[in-house]
Amino acid sequence: MGKELYGKCFDVVVVGGGVSGCTAALAAARNGASVLVLERSGCLGGSLTGCGVGPMMTFHAGDKQIITGIMEELVAEMVSRGCSIGHILDNKQYTSTITPFQAEGLKLVLDEKLIQAGCQVLLHTFTGAVTREGSGITGLTVCNKDGLNTVRGKIYIDATGDGDIAAWAGAEMTKGRPEDGAAQPMTMNMKYCGVDTEALRSYILNNPDRFAALMKHGELIPAAPALDIQGFEEEFLYEKAQGRLSIPRENVLLFGTGRPGEYIVNTTRIVDHDGTDAASLSDAEVLGRRQCAQLDVFLRKYVPGFENAMVEFTGPTVGIRGSRQLVGCYTLTAQDILSCRTFPDRVCHTAYPIDIHNPKGEGTASTFMSTPGSYYAIPYSIMVCNEVDNLIVTGRCVSATFEAQAAIRTTPTVGAMGQAAGTAAAMAARESVPARLVDVPALQQALVSQGAYLEI
Repeated sequence: MGKELYGKCFDVVVVGGGVSGCTAALAAARNGASVLVLERSGCLGGSLTGCGVGPMMTFHAGDKQIITGIMEELVAEMVSRGCSIGHILDNKQYTSTITPFQAEGLKLVLDEKLIQAGCQVLLHTFTGAVTREGSGITGLTVCNKDGLNTVRGKIYIDATGDGDIAAWAGAEMTKGRPEDGAAQPMTMNMKYCGVDTEALRSYILNNPDRFAALMKHGELIPAAPALDIQGFEEEFLYEKAQGRLSIPRENVLLFGTGRPGEYIVNTTRIVDHDGTDAASLSDAEVLGRRQCAQLDVFLRKYVPGFENAMVEFTGPTVGIRGSRQLVGCYTLTAQDILSCRTFPDRVCHTAYPIDIHNPKGEGTASTFMSTPGSYYAIPYSIMVCNEVDNLIVTGRCVSATFEAQAAIRTTPTVGAMGQAAGTAAAMAARESVPARLVDVPALQQALVSQGAYLEI
């Protein structure tokens, strides 16, 4: 059925079917490009459907929505199907809003949107090698049930998260923080159903002294439709001291999905592992499941509402916050973010803070912009490089320092970047120009005309 795909040269080949890759594919197809998407798992959605990640954070800066376009279209479609309760206030007020959703609904929405746009999708397909001639990629070697084959495109979008295509094509890359190469820790998420949310809510409201951080915005807790919780520090530290928890963090982090009694537990922490190394990644999966088993015992013992809850799943795969980063035509910095720098080649905006989970153990450091409700721009030049003419990178592996990447790695942001990457790829393919030489004002106008929020 699909073997004819290997003899065709597509305008755009997207490697990675996560949210950023899917928004890129949709944007490219809607701008007239023929598009092939390669995804290693059996579904689209990346970390949101394959790693249990949720909710999406954040589409807003204060009361202002600054991420729209394709990302908002996906949310609106899930809301219309009852698969999301939409944007709601973050009761922790770590970000302005959060967007809970059901992973199964997102899978279906992405399937249907890409089919409607005319994208070709190959699931269960790994990319194992890149062929490059001169300054351009000429093909990718892929492995799936058809065996080993080559796929070709005019423009290639690396949405792998780990920068696999960019690295194998010879683009300059970095990995981890500069002083020791350590990446932020991985996390194996868990999802529960049957949690007694009201018992949990009542416990928090009746013990405000134990949840000081939550009580800064305690007025949001009673009516929160998807209650998010951070706490239980004393119990966590006690169980670690007794040797019953081997998780190098300091508390429990819970996210409601919007479905009654369903929670994502984002609490495991896997340090000193490398998402670009097969043996290390395999070990991380085993260690993550071991930590989840310990955490399950802890939750049932100490967290009201979890006594009779059921584990829906762990993972299914471990979540990776960072690994390789492109060294692009420009590298985004923490100062760019904190100063809310405006770039002439800006292609989207976001308001997520710098959020660094300690690569070596306990502690999470967050740095917020000084003015509440402020936001910053992301330039197109962090998605392209000088070494490879027909490559665009999107998602968490764009060109950014360790600190800046910790701010731009979340779902709404990488989805907005994906729409810009896909639009640029269609333009580059149509005009037969290197990706870094795309007409930026024309790109910006195209994004605005297609519903993306962009201040130009």
